Amino acid sequence: MSFSAYKSFNTELSDKDRECLVGYFRLADTIADFIGPHCELVIHSFENFEQSVVKIINGHQTGREVGSPMTDLGLKMLRHVEKTGELTPKSYFTKNKDGALLKSTTCVLAGEGGRPIGMFCINMNLSYPFSEIMQTLMPDIAQHNGAVIENFNSNATDVITQALDNTIRDIENDPTITLKGKNKAIAKQLS
Repeated sequence: MSFSAYKSFNTELSDKDRECLVGYFRLADTIADFIGPHCELVIHSFENFEQSVVKIINGHQTGREVGSPMTDLGLKMLRHVEKTGELTPKSYFTKNKDGALLKSTTCVLAGEGGRPIGMFCINMNLSYPFSEIMQTLMPDIAQHNGAVIENFNSNATDVITQALDNTIRDIENDPTITLKGKNKAIAKQLS
């Protein structure tokens, strides 16, 4: 089926819908930063299927850029959503035009009134050696020694207690702070 057959399905987006799509841009940036360069993130708008890509990160994985069209599989997924109303994300395997294996997932994005306005897609290129993919997820040894400590507690009291203990320990171990100034430094750090 050609794109012209889908022109009638193009969705008129409100300003609020467009704002909603743009709101997902930071999420895409965050996921791309977390996973690394082997992962492509794409946000499609249903406003124009011929130029549906409104945000893409690591587009070198599929050769796409902002303004690229919806894929044939994306159109098929949209038809399925329209027929069934099912919005559950689906993971699947596909290949890019170079034949590289991708593990992908697609989530339909809802706008004003819960109507579908776009898709959020993640495509992980699995053709790279596993060690290279893992290297992007692992800290550099030099950075690892200065890793940020984050406490994952199940209640707020434990979080506060841990933050207080860490602050006191850091101030007490700081040789640049005089004994007289330690209490003041602790109070200042916690305020």
